[in-house]
Amino acid sequence: MTLVRLALALLASATLAAPALAQDGTLKKIKDSGSITIGHRDASIPFSYYDDKQQPVGYAMDLCHRIVDAVRAELKMPKIDIKYQLVTSANRIPLMANGTIDLECGSTTNNLDRQKQVWFTITHFVTANRYMAKKSAKLRTLEDLKGKTVVSTAGTTNIKQITELNVQKNLGASILSANGHPEAFLMVETGRAAAFVMDDILLYSLVATSKSPGDYAISTDALSVEPYGIMVRKDDVAFKKVVDAAMVNTYKSGAINGIYSKWFLRPVPPKGINLNVPMGEAFKKVVASPTDSGDPAAYK
Repeated sequence: MTLVRLALALLASATLAAPALAQDGTLKKIKDSGSITIGHRDASIPFSYYDDKQQPVGYAMDLCHRIVDAVRAELKMPKIDIKYQLVTSANRIPLMANGTIDLECGSTTNNLDRQKQVWFTITHFVTANRYMAKKSAKLRTLEDLKGKTVVSTAGTTNIKQITELNVQKNLGASILSANGHPEAFLMVETGRAAAFVMDDILLYSLVATSKSPGDYAISTDALSVEPYGIMVRKDDVAFKKVVDAAMVNTYKSGAINGIYSKWFLRPVPPKGINLNVPMGEAFKKVVASPTDSGDPAAYK
């Protein structure tokens, strides 16, 4: 059962308790404080990052602003303030769990393991785990990483997976942890690592905005399927209902097409780079039939 169905089932079985439920959790927190806190990233282009004015922008940020509008309507509070909190791959889940942030708007993979700590709204992108290396290194397959130094970002599903594959495939690779995507990319750029394992869409954006895009190649081998979701607190059924409805409306109304084109098919700030990544078949299926599934098989 997906989280959407679970949420609907719980609401259906607790009709009499609905008025009290609506006053609990994140909705009550927002109503009492008059504000909502969005967790964002600093360099996850084009999902969530700083522009040249140090303002958080991006595809996920646009979706989160639509969610905030839905929360304002639900609470009948047109003047809810938005607060922004910078998060990292390593601290985003703890900051959600402890109440510091109310929405995490970035490039976070929704999987079954993470659902034990947080919940996710409707998937907003589907990517794959691949690796980037210098073309001159000729690292075309996973086997080519044998004995190499490989880097990934701390707190991501990517570093967990490459660590597991390193053991399973007996690669004998040295796995390094970076504090952020730019640091990991720099390690390959400067020769401290041979390859950087990360979601392919983030690798494409990092290569496109680098000093010498033509120097790098991204593997054709996909190590996994990664559905991205906006995080909310676990077990907060009332808030998730509002958030999910906002996302479904964005898809069903067709608004998602303009938002997607803005960030993936047109030049994006601050450098005016066009990633030119058309909507993939897996995400088209999500738009047609919205899901919050953390099972990779649901996207194949």
